[in-house]
Amino acid sequence: MKAITTEALEALSQAATGRARLRANWDIHASATDPVQRFCNAIEPGSYIRPHRHGEAGKWELSIALKGRVVLVLFTPEGVLSERIVLSAGGPTFGIETAPGTWHSFAGLEPGSVLFELKPGPYDPAADKDFAAWAPPEGDPRCSLFEAWFRTGAIGSAPPTSQP
Repeated sequence: MKAITTEALEALSQAATGRARLRANWDIHASATDPVQRFCNAIEPGSYIRPHRHGEAGKWELSIALKGRVVLVLFTPEGVLSERIVLSAGGPTFGIETAPGTWHSFAGLEPGSVLFELKPGPYDPAADKDFAAWAPPEGDPRCSLFEAWFRTGAIGSAPPTSQP
């Protein structure tokens, strides 16, 4: 049995702050082959999560804020910012289910933020997600520009165009 405790979430957030990606996962499921994937995802402010979609039919994703505040950002296929939804452990929106094929990303809004994520398995890293061609890969100099756009860009705005 794995208990999701305050101490466990604080340790996960602490681990995230020590990593270059500013995030850390804690798998609740036993294996990547489990039919349901369950994990906690600590996302610190400044963490860049490249916009992606889960293209396989039936590959929805449920995200629930356990601690802090995280913004879910939705995009059109061309990369236009279409919606921003704040998930907060304090409400009013605690969680959301993202439909298969939806272009999205997340950004941490305050230190110590943790999501619980639930999605159909099994997990296959080669097929789990399609990354947006209009967004830079992790490690690109433009990542911080995109992460700021996720948090503050106007709905209807196109991706930043600054070159590396």
